Formats: sequence, structure tokens, C-alpha cells
Amino acid sequence: MSIMSHGNLTIFHPAVFVLLGIPGWEAYHLWLSLPLSLMYVTAVLGNSLLIMVIITERNLHEPMYFFLSMLAITDILLSTTTVPKALAIFWFHAHDIAFDACVTQVFFVHTMFVGESAILLAMAFDRFVAICTPLHYTTVLTWPAVGKIALAIVTRSFCIIFPVIFLLKRLPFCRTNVVPHSYCEHIGVARLACADITVNIWYGFSVPIVMVILDVILIAVSYSLILRAVFRLPSQDARHKALSTCGSHLCVILMFYVPSFFTLLTHRFGRNIPRHIHILLANLYVVVPPMLNPIVYGVKTKQIRDGVVHGFYGFKAWCCASPLD
Repeated sequence: MSIMSHGNLTIFHPAVFVLLGIPGWEAYHLWLSLPLSLMYVTAVLGNSLLIMVIITERNLHEPMYFFLSMLAITDILLSTTTVPKALAIFWFHAHDIAFDACVTQVFFVHTMFVGESAILLAMAFDRFVAICTPLHYTTVLTWPAVGKIALAIVTRSFCIIFPVIFLLKRLPFCRTNVVPHSYCEHIGVARLACADITVNIWYGFSVPIVMVILDVILIAVSYSLILRAVFRLPSQDARHKALSTCGSHLCVILMFYVPSFFTLLTHRFGRNIPRHIHILLANLYVVVPPMLNPIVYGVKTKQIRDGVVHGFYGFKAWCCASPLD
């Protein structure tokens, strides 16, 4: 443990935090781990397959699918940052997590959240340009422009969440090192400190949430303009085709924002909701959308379905080929 004394002030950083998992449901940890591990494996394999298909199929080398691959990478990182540690707690009672590892987990959990929101906004912009100004699509969304958007997403996410590291490291933890959760998150860790955490609460809730709400507003504006353009199309087939290209994206948007805002609001205002329900919802939030996103795109996007089928038959042909061929 590191202790630094400055006059009468003692700053105390525990060597480890103790993650409890889901307090009150210890008897069900093993049972809860079974669906959680299945969802995690599905999320990692599904998103990895999606990335592989996008890379290998040349007809998917378009801005829309580039942003989709970014979404898949973000989903893998989000679930991998949290779920393996939760499973280690449930299976092996590995409750300890180093202080720096805990802070690192906080950083990645919140960075992936803000980053995924920005990626969904970029995908909405892609659909807006494709449907509202199709003749200018190739001139607006050039690969240099797409690269700048991707760099802006990564930079914004990093810059918004990076101060959280210093906001946590400045706090003295001299009361307890027990975190009643299955993974570290900013406000949950900050509340263990024996100091004023007003800045943490203000920054932790205000800055990332304001940015995400801004993303939601811009996405809503984009889709209102998209729908207006779609319903002005003269052909019913053209309207159906335009709506079908947006259907999967809208499903993913709803799967991301509805659980996240529900979790946030219940955590902030749902004082009568038991703590284990909050933690269970938090665990589901980091694994269910990443699990469902590749399924939604695989079902609703013909190009991806065709890519998966093409890849499957190519792999089958490779496996069945004679070594002498």
C-alpha cells in the first residue's frame, strides 16, 4: 500500500481493491456465470466474424462497413474489459484487482461507451449522406474523410475520459477498498474515497453524458431528415430499400441507448431498486448489445449474409481440399 503524508493529510491508495461480484447473490454466482459466459463467447466470436467478413470481402470495403468494423472492435473491447474479471470472481473467487488495473478498467469501460456513441453518430451521418445526397456520397465520404472521422472518434473518446484517471488517483481511499460490483466504474470507485468527490460526480456524470446526449440529438436529426427524404421517393420499392438499409442501424442504436440510459437513470434516481439489480443490469449492458449487434447486422444486411456464406464455403473447400492438389 502506498501512503504519503503531507502535514495532517494522509493520502492512502490501497494496493488492491476487492470486487464483490453481485452482493447478495453470491449463491447464484455460478448459475449467473453460465449465461454470461455464453453471451460473452457469442459476442467475441460474432464480432470477430463480422470484422473478418468485412476485411475479406471486397464489396464490403465501403465507409458504412468500415464504421461497422469499428463498432465491432469497440464491442469486443467493452465486453473483454469487464466480463472475464466478472467470470473469474464467479468461478474462482478471484476478487482482488490491483489499484492501477482498476483505474485502467474504469478508463476502458467509459472510453468504449463514449466511443460507441460516436461511432453510431458516424454511421447515422453515413446513412444521411447515402440517402439524402446520394450523388455526392463518393465525394463527401472519401477514404481520407473517413479516416479523419475515425481519428476524431478515438481522440474525442480519449480526451473526454482521460481526466477520470487523475480524478481517481488524487483521491485518498482510507475507509475501505471493497467495491460492491463485479467491475470497476468511475463513480462506484470514487464513492469509496474519504474526501469530497463533487468534482468526480460533476465530471463523471455531466461531461460524458452531455456528449452522448449531443450524439443522440444529432442522430435523431439525421434520421428525421432521412425519413423525410425516404417518404418523398416516388417508388415504393425505393422507399423499402432505403428503409431496409437503415433498419439494422436503428436496431443497434436502440439496443445501445435504451439500456444505457435506463441503467444510468436507475443508478442515479432508482433509490428503491436493490443494488444487486443495478449490478446485474450493468453486467448485462456490457455484453448483451455486443452479442446482438453482429446478429442484427447479419440478419438484416444481405451483403454481410452473402459474405458469411461465401466465407463458409471457401473455408469448407479449403478444409476438404486434397493435400496433393
